[in-house]
Amino acid sequence: MNKIESLKSLYKPFRYTIKGNCTILETTSGNFVVKKKPPNKDLPGIFNYLRTRDFNYFPTIYAGSRDDNYVYEYLEEDGIINPTKSEDLINVVALLHSKTSFNKEVSEETYKEIYENIKNNILYLKDYYLRYYDLFLKSIYMAPSEYEFTRNYSKIKAALAFTERELDDWYSMVKDKKSERISLIHNNLSLEHYLKSANRDYLISWDQAKFDTPVLDLVKLYQNNFWELEFATIYNRYLAITSLTASEQKLFFILISLVPEIDFNKHKNSEFNACKDMRQKLDYIYKTEAFLKPYYATDTENE
Repeated sequence: MNKIESLKSLYKPFRYTIKGNCTILETTSGNFVVKKKPPNKDLPGIFNYLRTRDFNYFPTIYAGSRDDNYVYEYLEEDGIINPTKSEDLINVVALLHSKTSFNKEVSEETYKEIYENIKNNILYLKDYYLRYYDLFLKSIYMAPSEYEFTRNYSKIKAALAFTERELDDWYSMVKDKKSERISLIHNNLSLEHYLKSANRDYLISWDQAKFDTPVLDLVKLYQNNFWELEFATIYNRYLAITSLTASEQKLFFILISLVPEIDFNKHKNSEFNACKDMRQKLDYIYKTEAFLKPYYATDTENE
């Protein structure tokens, strides 16, 4: 029996609509959202914990949830254009982090593992892009996407070198630390997962929530919405409500500056889509560089 059939007898919907991985039930007693329970994730327990921390920006899960499904209240934005949506979102995220933060004792292997994982990723990308650069240079006629890549290869190479230097610097800051600040993080932040109604703000889609460094929420939001956001404003607003240590800020900068991997075989049958994807990846690199530049301005540049 599928999830709709199992809930029909309880909610008696007169209409249901499948939207992404959710099902909206329209009933005479109101509308509800049905969503499959995430594996190994106790969302009611997480929400109860958030209530104890005086954080209430999440949807209600009803007691009628059954089997492998949660039933949520149906939320709808008020329809008013909100030019400050990203700033309202970061206000809620900053509150989430500040209200749930605590220090956790860690071993020296914790930071070493983070360092080695990022380092290996950088080394892989350096080799990966060099191989394609050498390959394309041997082509008699480059495709437009290949030409765009080779023309910007020096920028990609420089971005990877910057990230590697910063990673080494970060590790020197944290390798002897015995604790780590963690928070309950949403871990799937994007503008579409924030709703603002007339009376309340909500973060939805908590399926990936966990306790970890708050840096990961900022990274996810940046990566999901880098093009739409003026992130300097958002970042400063976040820091006005809560704070990041020097090592947390550096880790954030490292993770967003890590060059995304370009799949050169993804659009083999469409050069238009290959060029579009290439431009998006390159735009990410250039926009990230512009965001980070003020934080790395030298004394000479300031003069």
